[in-house]
Parts: sequence; structure tokens; C-alpha cells
Amino acid sequence: MCGISGFVDFSKKSSEVQLKMMSDTIVHRGPDGEGYHLYELENANVGIAHRRLSIIDLSEGGKQPMHYEHLSITYNGEIYNYQEIKEELIQKGHSFTSHSDTEVILHGFMEWGAAVVNKFIGMFAFVIFNSKDRELFCCRDRAGVKPFFYYHTAEIFLFASELKAIVAHPAFLKELNKDAVGAFLQFGYVPHPHCIYKNTNKLSPGHFLRLTIRLNTIKTEQYWNVYDAYNKPKLKIGFDECLEETERLLTSACKYRMVSDVPVGIFLSGGYDSSTVTALLQKDSTKKIKTFTIGFTEASVNEAPYAKKVAEYLGTDHIEHYCTEKEALDIIPDLPYFFDEPFADSSAIPTTLVSKIARQHVTVALSADAGDEVFAGYNRYDYLSKFGGKVKSLPPLIRRSIASVMNKVSADSIPVLRNQYLFHSRYEKVKQFLLEPDDYKMNLVLSKQFSENEVTSLLKLPVSRLLTAFDSKELKPENYDTLSYVMAIDYQTYLADDIMQKVDRAAMSHSLEGREPFLDHRVIEWAASLPMEYKYNKGVKKYILRQITHKYLPKEMMERPKMGFAIPVATWLDGQLKPLVDHYLSSDYLEMQQLFNTPEVLGIVHAFYTGKKERAEKIWYLLMFQMWYEKWIKI
Repeated sequence: MCGISGFVDFSKKSSEVQLKMMSDTIVHRGPDGEGYHLYELENANVGIAHRRLSIIDLSEGGKQPMHYEHLSITYNGEIYNYQEIKEELIQKGHSFTSHSDTEVILHGFMEWGAAVVNKFIGMFAFVIFNSKDRELFCCRDRAGVKPFFYYHTAEIFLFASELKAIVAHPAFLKELNKDAVGAFLQFGYVPHPHCIYKNTNKLSPGHFLRLTIRLNTIKTEQYWNVYDAYNKPKLKIGFDECLEETERLLTSACKYRMVSDVPVGIFLSGGYDSSTVTALLQKDSTKKIKTFTIGFTEASVNEAPYAKKVAEYLGTDHIEHYCTEKEALDIIPDLPYFFDEPFADSSAIPTTLVSKIARQHVTVALSADAGDEVFAGYNRYDYLSKFGGKVKSLPPLIRRSIASVMNKVSADSIPVLRNQYLFHSRYEKVKQFLLEPDDYKMNLVLSKQFSENEVTSLLKLPVSRLLTAFDSKELKPENYDTLSYVMAIDYQTYLADDIMQKVDRAAMSHSLEGREPFLDHRVIEWAASLPMEYKYNKGVKKYILRQITHKYLPKEMMERPKMGFAIPVATWLDGQLKPLVDHYLSSDYLEMQQLFNTPEVLGIVHAFYTGKKERAEKIWYLLMFQMWYEKWIKI
């Protein structure tokens, strides 16, 4: 795990000074070493830089940028099967001077060109400069585990693992993308390929980009698509055989991610995903695997007791840390720096905390993200399957009539229910379901914090809706079912732009490498081809994964309501964080900023502090944006 950055400057003004300036901003991604290389071409200066976190081949042989003939690479990530690819290349006559996977990428690119990425099992974002063809080749892994940002104008092309490195270059023009602000308010992140700044993009997962330096033209191409897996005919396979193959694949994915020359541990929550990963690895290990858990004193968000029971049963070397409110709150001022694009997932806080604890013992930690997206684990899959189907079955006249009545009856006027947390927002979502009961619109409603109408009311300037992976229609009609559709969308949106960004920034803020077994592409390609009832069976989510887990852990230990990795946002906003709300969402600050309609924002704040606790998430989104704005725009 490392940090990469660089430029192609067509004005030829950039030198190693600017290259080092960019790289220095991401030293937390690679504190073990640094490297730079500058090429002065006829029409451009090309610079590539690297910050190293030593994981495989700790010697100088793994140093980057690395060169082989006319190719030079700067690379962030891990190719877990690099030894097998290396053997194949040796058979073809290649010889190697190091034990690093970086050198394997270079030789593989020389041998097979861009097609080499199809051989990789891993997570990666890399740039290869071809000095012979005057081309920059940029590539991002299939699921988007590793980040890749780029900025492109007639004068310059900039790239980096994090936005702050691009912003550091003097040629970067810091212009706010207002459409991206609107998207952030809806989703809590800016969906790829878009970015919060103009002329700036994220390279989409499963894509590579070629910059032809002679012409200053870029072309992106998709080399992997999750829909290719979902569009294959479903396998006709018995459940027992399916169970055996699924466990074999998951075990392979987990073991690959233990390949390291430094200590490795596991984030353990006690839920099915992390418990499965831990069980599959501990069962074949004679050594106790280190597991890490963060606990909270508030019972409703505290998973630590469950994780401890799992750890004790499996016999891991378990380390738990009960974090104080102060420890959690102290992270909040640093979030805008490490998450240098607006980001509103509050679970970034416990993820950062558990990364900090883990880094005191290991350099690599396995995180069990994507089990929900791959094996149908989210509660909203229940809502869409059960409630969505019932709504769609109602005649249009009845649906419209119910919605009309609900429009006349406010949520506040309904006894008992009005006092339940999130009832008001769920009441609004039900109305939208009734009016537009199709999978695309219902999924969007469940995925958004602010509706498009609310965003229009909130912002002073008009914004356009960004085209994103939410709008994909790539699932073929003959393969269509509601859950396949939503799971494929989630894999390309929430997983890539929220979960993966969260884990990457939180872990790297403490120079910790995070690895994701469930994001092995072989796992999703297999799982997508399975009959849906093997994943979601009569209301039981992650059915096949549960059966695997129950082989190693008692069912009664595992069966409990899904909690998630949450923090008590409403409690904090009404307590320790109230001064931040009072400052950043005040009339004075909003009028100075001239971005939001002041009365709309103040109305949300007032409603929260007079009892509408369901407004907490909306305030959190606004607060996270304002703190980002203060750090990166108002300077």
C-alpha cells in the first residue's frame, strides 16, 4: 500500500520541485520511502513519484518508481498472485532482480500489454510511462479498492492517490463543481467518475486510461464489468456442491491476502462477514491470528462483546479497545484533511480508530467489506423484496389514492409512530414508493439522504443531475430480478465510492494497509452466477455465507440483528458537536459562503433541535461538507 502522484506538463514548467511538493502531501500513505523521476520530452515534462509503505520485498529492490527498458511504473496496491505470474514470465524468458510484485507488473505489461490486468488477483492503481511510445497508461482495479484521481486541461495532466496531492500542484485551478455538491448532498459522497472539482475525475473501477502525450488526448476503456457476471446464465448446481465451492473460493481469497513480509491482522466485528474471514483463516493456522475490535459504551452501537465471543471461540489473539467519546470526537476535525473530498459516512470515525489500534501491532489488516453486496446482506434488500413487491402489485389508482391521503396527513399528526426514530423520513419514502414503484426509483430513494427537490431548495445556484452507475441499464432482461439489479448497482456505487474510500483513507491515515477478501473478483463472478435463493432465502439474507460460518461458529452465537459500524450521530450533534453546528450552519457563515439558501438550512437545524431527531443525518451531511469547505476552499 503506497501513494502515487505525478504529472504530464505540456507547458514544461513543472520540475522535480513540484513533483516532491505533490508527493509530500501523502507521506502518510508511504512513510518507509520516497522516489521521483522526471522526463523532459519535446512537448512535455513527465514526472512520476512514489511514497512507499513496505509490505512485500522490504529491500531496496522494491523501491519505486521502478524501471524496465523503456517502461517506468509508480504503483499502489498488491498483486496477490504475482508469484504465479512471475513463473509464467520466467518460462517466457524474463528474468527478475527483486522479489516484488511491482517488477512483475512491469514485465507483464511488456509481455502482454494492457491485457496483463486480466491476470491480476489483487487491488491496484498504477501508472506506467512508456518513453518509447510517449504514452501514460493508468489503471485501477476491478472493484475500486484503490483510489485514482486525475485532473486534465490543455496545459497539464495531474494524477494521484488522493486529491490533496493534485491540489498541491500550482497549475491546479481550484474550482468547485456545483453539480458534484448536489450529488454529495444526496449520497454522502461524490460518485465516480465525477469529482468535487471541475476538470477533475476519478478513474472508474475496472477501467484504464491512456494519455497520448504527443496529442494531449486521453481515452478510457473498461476491461472488467460486474454486469458480465450477472448477465451469465444462472448455474444449475446443487446447494451442497455450491456450498463447498463457495467456501473454497473464499478460503483462497483470504489466504491470498495473508501474503506479506510484515505482520497481518483482521478487523473483527463479530458479524457474519468478518467472523467468516477469521474462521476460514484461523482453522488452518497453527498461529493465533491477531484480531481487532473497537467498542463503544453505548449498547445500541457496541459490537465488541459479540466480537470477543467469536474471538474466544476461534482462539485468536484478540485486541479490543473501548473508545471514549473524546477519542471519537477528536478524529472529526481531521476528517476533512484525510477525506479530501466531501464524505459523510460517519463510520469513518470507528474505522479510523480501529486502524489506529491495529497499526500498533500490524502493518496489514483484512477488512470483510462487500459481503453484503456480494451475498445480499443489507436490510434494504428486505424492504425492496418484500415491501417493494407489495407496492408494485397495487393498482395505480389505489397507490395514488393512498399517497394523496398521506400528503394531507403529516407524519407529525400520527400518534405513537411520530415519536419513533426516522419515522418522518420513512413516511416520505413510502409516499415516493407509492407514486413511482419501480426498482430504479425505489433504489434511488433508499440510497439518498436529500431528494433532488430538497437539493434544489438547499442550493442557491441550479445544479444538474450527474450521470452515474445508478443509471446503468446493463442488466439484461432475461437475467433481471430486483435483488440482482440492486446488488450490481451497489457494487458499482456505494461499495466503490463510500465503503472503499472510507477504508482506504481511514487505514492510510495511520499507514495501515487494508485488504478485502470479499472483493476478490473471482468471488463476485461466482456469486453473481448463483441462484438468488442461495443468497437470499425466504427472507434470510446471506444464506450461503451463514451456512459456511455455522460450520465453524455456533448458530446461536451468530444470529442477532444487523448493527453496522455506527456512531451515535444524533446524540453528539445535540451535545459535544453543537458548537460546530452553531458555527458552520449559522446564518453568518452561510451568508458569507453564498452557496446554500440560509432559511432552508436553518429550518433543518431548528427542526432537529426542537425534537425531529431524524434530521440528524441531514445535519451531519451538511456539517461534513462545511468542514471540508473550510479546509479546502475557504483558505
